[in-house]
Amino acid sequence: MGKVTCDIGISVDGFVAGPDQCLDKPLGEGGERLHRWMFEEAEAGAEEIAKITSAGAYIMGRHMFGPDRGPSWNPDWTGWWGEEPPYHAPVFVLTHHPRESVVMKGGTTFHFVTDGIEPALALARDAAGDRDVSIAGGASTVNQYLAAGRIEELRLHVAPVVLGGGERLFEDVGDLALEPVGVTQTPMVTHVTYQVGRPRG
Repeated sequence: MGKVTCDIGISVDGFVAGPDQCLDKPLGEGGERLHRWMFEEAEAGAEEIAKITSAGAYIMGRHMFGPDRGPSWNPDWTGWWGEEPPYHAPVFVLTHHPRESVVMKGGTTFHFVTDGIEPALALARDAAGDRDVSIAGGASTVNQYLAAGRIEELRLHVAPVVLGGGERLFEDVGDLALEPVGVTQTPMVTHVTYQVGRPRG
């Protein structure tokens, strides 16, 4: 069985998306700056990008999947990523409102899970087999899995950006033991890998 990992871009003041997220600004005000390294320094970040896209299954929150809110879904909405999303694996979307699975090109299928984080993780583990399960975001989803002690390896991609507000990581997650096991950096980002546990005693 693989590990449960999480890769997430974050500002130096702790936000993974800026304020005022909407259809035109899915990462909020300034949030796209967190991910510039993936496009402008793609060669330098190739190893980190390969890790992000190597999982056997992914879990994300409904707000990361799309702008819909409430009980109704836009049946034409299939995610932010076009016809061939970058996951190439099953993606389990946490939601309170059912929706039929959405099959995309390249091996990505979005499944919608309405009964919480633990059933979603069980489904993702089964789908991933011996490969890792990645908790893809957003902040609320990652915080829930951190609070439940389910994330084993946390990979933060820290951009030299101050957002001043938005979706904050590490809200209500309890006391974590974060052991740094790797650090690399470029001018646009510092990659920090932590093994995650709980303090003893």
